[in-house]
Amino acid sequence: MTNRRAQQILWLSLAAALVTMALKTLAWDLTDSVGYLSDAMESIVNLLGAAFALAMFTYARRPADEGHPFGHGKAEYFAAAFEGGMIVIAAVAIMIAAVERMFNPETLQSLNIGTALAVLASVINLVVARLLLSVGRKLRSPALEGDGKHLMTDVWTTAGVVLGVALAQWTEQLWLDPLVAIGVAIHIVKEGGSLLFKSANGLMDRALNPEKVARLERLLQDTAPDTCAFHRLRTRAAGAQQFAEVDLQVPGDWSVDQAHDLADLAERQLAGIGVTATVHIEPLGAHGINARQGGR
Repeated sequence: MTNRRAQQILWLSLAAALVTMALKTLAWDLTDSVGYLSDAMESIVNLLGAAFALAMFTYARRPADEGHPFGHGKAEYFAAAFEGGMIVIAAVAIMIAAVERMFNPETLQSLNIGTALAVLASVINLVVARLLLSVGRKLRSPALEGDGKHLMTDVWTTAGVVLGVALAQWTEQLWLDPLVAIGVAIHIVKEGGSLLFKSANGLMDRALNPEKVARLERLLQDTAPDTCAFHRLRTRAAGAQQFAEVDLQVPGDWSVDQAHDLADLAERQLAGIGVTATVHIEPLGAHGINARQGGR
């Protein structure tokens, strides 16, 4: 899966956001439903989120430079944080509109056409969300996964809105329409908070998942001869990029070339599974570590 393919998916997400925003806005205009208004407002967030995700994904793939020697991978977390913040803002606006409509209910109109437009927009979001999630997981991209998860939330939001509006019309209890909008607002606040938490976690150099760390430890153990040991493995993720640092203990009578060759071999082995590693060489017995004892 190439970065070019991922960028194409993000452009598709941006185009889909424009189309679904138009469809949902038209659905709200035709029906005058505050539930459909809440759905239309979330589609604006989709558009802004898709545009920012595309920008940050592209920036994150820039090569390392003098000012950013470890690359620009963390830029993707800003996309997830931005989208999370926009979701929370949209939820507040939805809540205000819904509370006002709760006290001043209005008759719903043209529900058949409005509902058809909303369902069509939801189907588009579902297709694009599945693509974003699939590509995002393969590339370990917070920007793509965040955008995909938000679109999946939007699909369920639209389903809830359609059901609520239908119930309001069928029972003639117009207060159900703003009540559904309030429920939508609460639901998307939760999603926005989750995105903000994950982006903050990523910016704080979170370690790789335990399964990946265990795999690195096994690979290092298999690489080291009996007279040497790797220990103090430290890992971190920066968007799709993964980094590791580890100490290599070698016998005191080894030459610099011997130690350097083993360190290079370990770095190549880890690079083979997508991890950029830095190996520090020190004499065997430092810190009281025995030859075959590992550690993190």
